Amino acid sequence: MYKSVIIGVGGGRAHGHANAYEYVKNGRVVAVCDLRQDALDEFGDKFDVSARYTDYREMFEKEKPELVQVSTPPNLRLEVLEAAEAAGVPAAIVEKPLAIQGEDYVALRDFAAGKPKIKVAINHQLQFHPRRRQQQQLVAEGAIGDLRFVEASSGMNLAYQGTHSLQAIGAFNPAQPTTVFGQVSGAEGLQPNIKEHYAPDQSLAAVEYDNGVQATLRCGENAPRVPGGDAIYQHKRIAVYGMKGYIHWTMWGWETFIDNVYESGAHEYPDEDVLGQAAMCDAMFDWLEDDEKAHPLNLDAALVDFNVILALYASSLNHRVIELPYEPEPDLVAKLRRALA
Repeated sequence: MYKSVIIGVGGGRAHGHANAYEYVKNGRVVAVCDLRQDALDEFGDKFDVSARYTDYREMFEKEKPELVQVSTPPNLRLEVLEAAEAAGVPAAIVEKPLAIQGEDYVALRDFAAGKPKIKVAINHQLQFHPRRRQQQQLVAEGAIGDLRFVEASSGMNLAYQGTHSLQAIGAFNPAQPTTVFGQVSGAEGLQPNIKEHYAPDQSLAAVEYDNGVQATLRCGENAPRVPGGDAIYQHKRIAVYGMKGYIHWTMWGWETFIDNVYESGAHEYPDEDVLGQAAMCDAMFDWLEDDEKAHPLNLDAALVDFNVILALYASSLNHRVIELPYEPEPDLVAKLRRALA
C-alpha cells in the first residue's frame, strides 16, 4: 500500500482527492500540509488524518511518501516538485493548470528536460471517468472509423478548463498538434488580482494534428451549454467524428452513433468523478511499479497541451497561424492583457 500526502487542503479540490481514496486500490493518505492551521485541522478531522504539517519539506522528511498530490497555486508548483525530488519522493500529481504564462511554462519544461527522477502527472481525472474511458476505448478500437474531426469546449476560460479540453482531444486522438490559429477576447480574467486562473474570458482556436485530424477548441462564454449543467464549470464536452460514426461526451450525458445505431444516456458527474480520481491515482502507482506503464497525464504530455494555449495567445496577438512547438515570446500574457484592455 503506497503512502500519499496532500499539499494545500484549504480548497475543494483537495477534498475531492481525499474522497477518492475510498476507491483507490493501492494507496492511502498518511499526512497533509497547509500554511493555515485551521484548514489543516478541518481537513484532518474530516478525513481522519492525524499527521498535519505547515512545512512540506518536514512532511517529506518524516513521512517518506511515495505520492504527493499538489493543490497549491501554479507559481509554487515547481518549487514543490523540486523539493519532492530532492527528498526522494518518487511521484507527484499536480493540480491543473500546469502553468499560467510563458515564463513558468519554460521553467517547467526545463525541469522536465533535466530528466528528473520524480514521475509527474497533471490532475485531469476526466481521462479516467468510467464513461469517458468506455468511449475512448470505442474510438481506439476503430468503432467510428478513421478520425476526421474533434470539437471540444468548456464553459470556463483557458486557465480554468482549457487544458482539460485539450487533454480530452488528445485522449481520443493521440497525435501531436502541429499548428494553431486562434482568437481571444475579454480581459476580466486578466486582472492583476487574479492569481490561479489568469486567462482571457473567451477563446476559439483551430488546431491541426500530425495525423491529419482537425480540431476546434472553445472556452468561455462562447462555448455551448451542456444540458443538465448548472454551475459554469459543468459545461465541459467533447465530440469526436469518424468515417463511420461519432461519439459525444458531456459532464452529464453521452451519445454514440456506431454502425448506423444511435444510443444516448445520462450519468451523474459526481459519481463518475470520484471513480475517475481514484483510477488516476492507481495509474500513478502502476507507473511506479512499471516504467513501461507511463501515466497518460504525464508532465511531457501536459507541456504539449499548454504549449498549444501559448501558441493560441500568440496567434491572437500576431494574427497568423502558429507552428508547433512554439517558443513563447517574453511577457506574452502581459502583451495579451494590454491588447485586450
